[in-house]
Amino acid sequence: MHLHGTSRVNALGHLEVGGVDTTELAARYGTPLYVVDEALVRRRCREFVDAFQASGLKFQVAYASKAFCVMAMCRIVAEEGLSLDVVSDGELFTALQAGFPPERIHFHGNNKTPAEIEMALDAGVGCFVVDNFTELRMLDAIAGSKGKRVPILLRITPGVEAHTHEYISTGQIDSKFGFDLGNGAAFEAVKESAAANHLLLLGVHSHIGSQIFEVEGFRVAAEKVAQFASQVRDELNVVFSVINLGGGFGIRYVDGDTPLPMSTYVEAIAEAVKTRFEAVSYPMPEIWIEPGRSIVGDAGTTLYTVGTNKDIPGVRKYVSVDGGMTDNPRPALYQSQYEAMLANRASEPSQETVSIAGKCCESGDMLIWDVELPLVETGDILAVASTGAYNYSMASNYNRIRRPAVVFVKDGMADMAVKRETYEDLVRNDVVPERMKQIQPVR
Repeated sequence: MHLHGTSRVNALGHLEVGGVDTTELAARYGTPLYVVDEALVRRRCREFVDAFQASGLKFQVAYASKAFCVMAMCRIVAEEGLSLDVVSDGELFTALQAGFPPERIHFHGNNKTPAEIEMALDAGVGCFVVDNFTELRMLDAIAGSKGKRVPILLRITPGVEAHTHEYISTGQIDSKFGFDLGNGAAFEAVKESAAANHLLLLGVHSHIGSQIFEVEGFRVAAEKVAQFASQVRDELNVVFSVINLGGGFGIRYVDGDTPLPMSTYVEAIAEAVKTRFEAVSYPMPEIWIEPGRSIVGDAGTTLYTVGTNKDIPGVRKYVSVDGGMTDNPRPALYQSQYEAMLANRASEPSQETVSIAGKCCESGDMLIWDVELPLVETGDILAVASTGAYNYSMASNYNRIRRPAVVFVKDGMADMAVKRETYEDLVRNDVVPERMKQIQPVR
């Protein structure tokens, strides 16, 4: 297993993260357990900021909280000077509860409800990223009823399709997100936004996909956005002050993944924007981006306890752990791949190839197919790397399994950020109707 950030194998032959022995974490907090390398999260934040500062351009880096949204994470992002991207009232509430400055919050989403819009307006969020005409008109009306004028970006689909899994490609024309550039919808949205009494159009937003390992897609997107900006300036006398090129920067999950340094993505984006906008004699806009996975993804490690196994001679050996698709649904959803090691025997050589099964009552609940490990024994602690993004945030209570705890580790200290769910939590919102209070035998 590749060791990310502060991860290392200590003198005891145990996996250590943030200066803390993971076997001690498993004993103290139980498993499954999400472990977040705080130093690596902060390093990733600073890599983006430093790269933009070197470019000389005005910028905002907004952490895409959908990747991993808990109050402790919001606090770190705030301390590092980033903005925050939210896509629901729940993410917004979490950010506000964490004390995140509302003026640095961007509110996304393709189906914002009137209640969510009112909540965001009352909180004073800094920008709405508007996704469709229904929202555009609703936001204008609700803002008007509150006597406010709201900064907005228009999400456009530029027709750029990144090389990624089809379910997480969002920049192509056939997408549920945004105003299409090719059929004229984006142009009409600019026209309508500019005429609205309670909307302040800052510019446009473009997102071309996720887990991207090259920069060419961002260059093409910047070119298309620059051409569009030039068109609306010439035909509508509207000038964009902000261009948001989204996120999607890839990370390493397994051997063969080839992510670029974060600075390389930023340098390519900055250079493309400079070149394309100068070519059309356009005032240089402020650049916004929205990294999520690339900030927190490889900073996460999930710890499991090994339970049963099933050896099918000549076929495969299944090793089951005490978690699975309830804490990491990505293998089932996207066929995502991960690396793993035995945290309590990290220095031992591999001796067998096994497949890691989850405990859910689903044949598809497989975390890793064919991973090489030492001879696995019941009670071993399995560590799975790069689980910081879209694991906790997509976790569920399927089979009434309790969601794990989250701890942040740094400089030899471990701090709980999310408590493990209790049995009482599972039934907290259950209500037994009055007519069912007395169980009656069926006749």
